[in-house]
Amino acid sequence: MVKLTVNGVALEVPENTTLLEAAKLAGTPVPSLCYWKGLNEIGACRVCVVEVEGIDKLVTACNNPVQEGMVVHTNSPRVRSARRTNLRLILSQHDCQCAFCVRSGNCELQKMAMEANLLYIPYPIDIRKSQWDRSAPLIRQESKCIKCMRCIQVCDKIQSLNIWDVAGTGSRVSVNVSHNRTIREADCAFCGQCVTHCPTAALRERDDTEPVLDALADPEITTVVQVAPAVRVAWAEQFGLTPGPETTGRMVTALKRLGFDYVFDTNFGADLTIMEEGSEFVERFTHREDYAWPMFTSCCPGWVRFVKSNYPEFTDNLSTAKSPQQMFGAVAKSYFAEKIGVDPHKIKVISIMPCLAKKEEAALEPLRDACGDPDVDIVLTTREFVRMVRSDHIQVENLPESAFDSPLGTSTGAAVVFGATGGVMDAALRSAYYLITGRNPNADTFRAVRGMDNGTWKEAAFNIPGAGVVRVAVVSSLGRTRKLLEALRRGDVHYDFVEVMACPGGCAGGGGQPIVDGVEMAEYRGSALWELDKGERVRFSHENEDVRTLYRDYLEKPCGQRSHHLLHTDHHAWQMPPAPPRET
Repeated sequence: MVKLTVNGVALEVPENTTLLEAAKLAGTPVPSLCYWKGLNEIGACRVCVVEVEGIDKLVTACNNPVQEGMVVHTNSPRVRSARRTNLRLILSQHDCQCAFCVRSGNCELQKMAMEANLLYIPYPIDIRKSQWDRSAPLIRQESKCIKCMRCIQVCDKIQSLNIWDVAGTGSRVSVNVSHNRTIREADCAFCGQCVTHCPTAALRERDDTEPVLDALADPEITTVVQVAPAVRVAWAEQFGLTPGPETTGRMVTALKRLGFDYVFDTNFGADLTIMEEGSEFVERFTHREDYAWPMFTSCCPGWVRFVKSNYPEFTDNLSTAKSPQQMFGAVAKSYFAEKIGVDPHKIKVISIMPCLAKKEEAALEPLRDACGDPDVDIVLTTREFVRMVRSDHIQVENLPESAFDSPLGTSTGAAVVFGATGGVMDAALRSAYYLITGRNPNADTFRAVRGMDNGTWKEAAFNIPGAGVVRVAVVSSLGRTRKLLEALRRGDVHYDFVEVMACPGGCAGGGGQPIVDGVEMAEYRGSALWELDKGERVRFSHENEDVRTLYRDYLEKPCGQRSHHLLHTDHHAWQMPPAPPRET
């Protein structure tokens, strides 16, 4: 333990505690802009400077540990002056048109400028702009970048893709796509982790709310919206609501107030995915000699982009099943269009997803199996949905609850957990057990695959009577995925079924979710999804009555001719830019 004094408050803290953490314990937290605990502790912004008696220069609080007997001042005249100067210098190179910025009200730079009472900028304004491909789902605005380096760190340390790098030197330094590539030329997974870790709006998703509003206003168009499982435990955070069944009901009501003709649940597509992917796994597992192993899940488009560009030899290991989003779109423009007697070309399927990569997935040319049009027309992130709710001045705290529409709105507990790491595996094993044995396991039999991993990946083995031992692994984040794939390459590990999600913690921590600066929300949101699963009356995908009806009346059987046409895809039908050579 180390004794020190912060602003006259005597403290005793563990050694290696940073001055930033000590100041917070003393009740006078120090502002910080570039800092992210465990990820970015480089003191780049110089906003967190403090004065330490006996040291001539001001020191950064985020990356300097406490020392015995230190006397620290976090708000001395010298500190205030330096902090204000540093903020003004940053603001002199920042596009401060906050009124039409997507991060207004949730921007760390804006917040600090207000707290420091900055009323003017005495320095010449030098706002730099750069060209960017506006068709990409990921948008970068040079004019809003504060060079905090968080995007570089999260992409390098967590996702291992090294998409971002520093360009230029001195006053000309900037951040851009590495290796002089454009974002389309890069092997970017479009996971969006750089977006959720950016303190400003230098990185954001492509905004697709206008085409949605156009579709809602067109009387010739039938608008069908689907909502992903991870959205329901995150969308209302910015409205101060706690995730739960009632929050989901209010979300449905909000969508109806926005004017959507039909409000459905992507969980229906998740249950459908389990029927197809689970059946595919059983087929592969019982005919092992005909397939490459292990079989990988294919629900996460960020992961699919990653494996195709970085480990293309594993592409054939991917399940051919489409993601729940795409399965839903294909069913909406075939079975549902017939059911309601509407020309599928007059249906717009809009998805609300926790993900940027879903925007790119929906645009893939091969995913047009229902009627020739894209299975899914427009994808909004959770944040875009929240902006639409706010723009219509919908008071969500006063909304009554509504149920999803039928028949594509029913789902099970197995589908709800698709948004959490381990959820797809858990749900697939529940139904695979049934498909092999003809009876249900306990719904909590496979809990070993649930929850955040321990720094690498989760693995387990389950005995399924009549089939034998199934060895499984679950991993989230592309950095850990890389380690898993390298272990598979070397032959160090052997699995039958592997679930991969590109974002840490799964879709709950997706790049399209609400941003809480400096805080990883995936575990909290994921836990809420597992609680929703517990509360469901039906917890097995194969017991979804509407899914059963769909097979009986239209698809015939899982992995049958029609279901294979609508619900499966060829992962070789589109290309990814190859990854640059990695240093060894």
